[in-house]
Amino acid sequence: MADFKAGETTNPSAPAMDLATWGLLLLLALIWGGSFLFGRIAVQEVPPLAVVFFRVALAAIAIWVWLLLRSGLPKITPWFAGAVAGMALFNNIIPFSLIFYGQQEIGSGLASIVNAMTPIWTVLIANALTSDERLSGRKLIGILAGFAGVAVLMGGDALAGLKASAWAQAAVLLATVSYGYAGVYGKRFKGIDPILVAAGQLAASTVMMAAYMLASGTLTDFALPSPTVIWSLVGLALPCTAFAYVLFFTILSRAGATNVSLVTFLVPVSGVLLGIAFLGESLSPWHIGGMALIGLGLLILDGRLFSARRT
Repeated sequence: MADFKAGETTNPSAPAMDLATWGLLLLLALIWGGSFLFGRIAVQEVPPLAVVFFRVALAAIAIWVWLLLRSGLPKITPWFAGAVAGMALFNNIIPFSLIFYGQQEIGSGLASIVNAMTPIWTVLIANALTSDERLSGRKLIGILAGFAGVAVLMGGDALAGLKASAWAQAAVLLATVSYGYAGVYGKRFKGIDPILVAAGQLAASTVMMAAYMLASGTLTDFALPSPTVIWSLVGLALPCTAFAYVLFFTILSRAGATNVSLVTFLVPVSGVLLGIAFLGESLSPWHIGGMALIGLGLLILDGRLFSARRT
C-alpha cells in the first residue's frame, strides 16, 4: 500500500468527492484487497522472497514505461537515489516479505485486517520522530482500540491452539510497523513527483531483491509455478502495485489526503470478501471482533465523525 501522513487524515476541510472519485476510491480498495488474495495464492508454490522479487520487478518495468511515456527521462540525483533506496526497504522489501511469509499460514482476509494497523503505527512513529504530529487524547484512545483489536485477533487464535497462525499474524503486524515508518520517512519527498518516487523505490527494490536472489540461489529452489500462480504474480505486480500507485496519487490530487485515506477502512472489507468468494475462507468470531476494534480505532484516529458532530 502507498503511504499517507497520519496528520493529514484529520482535516475537516477536505474537498467533497464526486461520484467518479468515489468510484476510483472503491476501485483502489478492491485492487489493494486483491493483493492479499493474489499473495495468498502465490505463496502456495513460490517462496515469499521470490514473490517479492517478481512483484517489484514487474511493477517497476510497468511504472517506468508509463513514466517515460508521460514525461520523458527524469533527472536522478545521488540524494534521490539514496532516499528511494531507504523507501524501497521500508515500504516494499520488508513489509512485502513479512506479509507473504505470514500468508503462508493465514488467509487473505485476515492478513488484510491486520494490515489495517498501518495508520495506527504511523501516528505512533510520527509522534516519536517528528515535532509537528503529536499525540492527543483522541489519538491515544484510537491507538488503544487498535491494539485491543490485534490482541483479540491473535489471542483468539492462541486460545484455540493455532500457534502457527498467531506467528503469521505477528509477521503481518511487523509489516505494518515498517509501513508506518515509511509513512514518516516519505515526508522527505515533499514537492517531488510522487509517481517518480514510486518508480524510484520500485527500481531500487528490484535491484536489491535481484542481488539477494542471485546470491542465495532462491530462483532455483522451486519449479515453474502453475498458470494460476503465474497470473497471481502478474496481478500482484501490475494492477495491485503499478496501477494502484497511479490510481492512489490520482485520487490524492483530486480529493486530498483526508479523502484518499478512506481506503484504509475499505481494504479489509475488500480483502475479506475476496477471500470468502474465491478461496472459501471464513472468519471466526475472534477475527470479527478484532476487525471491529481495529476499525473503531481507525475511526477515532480519523476524526471526521467528531468534526461532523461539532459542525
